[in-house]
Amino acid sequence: MRSPFACVFAVLALLGAAPAFAQQQGSASLNLGSISSPVLTLDSDRVFLESAFGRRVAGEVESKAAELAADFRQIEAELEAEERELTDLRPTLPADEFRVLADQFDQKVQTIRQEQAAKERDLNQLLDKEREVFLGAAAPVLERLMRRSGAVVILERRSIFYSANAIEITDAAIALLDETLGSGIEPK
Repeated sequence: MRSPFACVFAVLALLGAAPAFAQQQGSASLNLGSISSPVLTLDSDRVFLESAFGRRVAGEVESKAAELAADFRQIEAELEAEERELTDLRPTLPADEFRVLADQFDQKVQTIRQEQAAKERDLNQLLDKEREVFLGAAAPVLERLMRRSGAVVILERRSIFYSANAIEITDAAIALLDETLGSGIEPK
C-alpha cells in the first residue's frame, strides 16, 4: 500500500524541490501570504459550493427539489384518498373485482414511484452537469492562480493526510472564481 505522502514526495522529487521553485518565484506572486511551496491545496467541494456559481446552482437545484417535494406531497395525498376509497369499497365488491381494482392501484403507485425516482435522478444529473461545467470553466482560472503563485500543482485537500495550512488556497480560489466567473450566467 502506498504511503499517503507518496504523491507529494513524488511531485517534489520531480520538481527538484525548492531550489528550482525559488528561482521561479520572482514577480509571479498572487496575494497568498508567504507561500513558498510548489504545491498548493484546495477543497474543491468548498470552491464549488461557496462560489457565486455554486451558490446559484445550489439555489436552482434547491428550488427544483422543493417543487418536486411539493408535487410528491400532492400525489401522496391523492393516493391516500384513493386508497381510502378503495378500502371503503372492499366490503361492497366481490373479491375478484376488488382484486382487479387493488392491482390497478398498486400498478399506479409503482408507476408514480418510478416517475418520481426518475425526476430525482434528473435533478442529480443536473447538479452533476453543472458541476462539470463549473470545473471546466474553473480550470483556466485555477491554472492562472497556480502560475501567479509560482506553484506547479494543486492537490485536493481531502486527499492529503497532512499539510501546512499555508499552502491552502481555497478562499483565494473562491475569490478569483467569483471575480472571473461570477454566477456563471452572462448578464442580459
